[in-house]
Amino acid sequence: MALKQVIALIDAEIATLREARALLAAGSAVTVVKRKAGRPPKVQTGTATIPKRKKKHNLSPEGRARIAEAARKRWASQRKAAK
Repeated sequence: MALKQVIALIDAEIATLREARALLAAGSAVTVVKRKAGRPPKVQTGTATIPKRKKKHNLSPEGRARIAEAARKRWASQRKAAK
């Protein structure tokens, strides 16, 4: 191929790419929204459901006393083993 033919092919390809780019730029109605840094805003619509909280498990005084007594026994056995 002659140098002039190669240059002509390259120019034709550049022209085709420029047309395609112009079509894409003009026809793109969808714009990309750049996200801001930080926490996203809360959902304003009422469609979001709030998850139900689990019930707290409360210890009875007797249960708390049993746990405290078991801890005292464990500490006593550890002190005894350390001596």
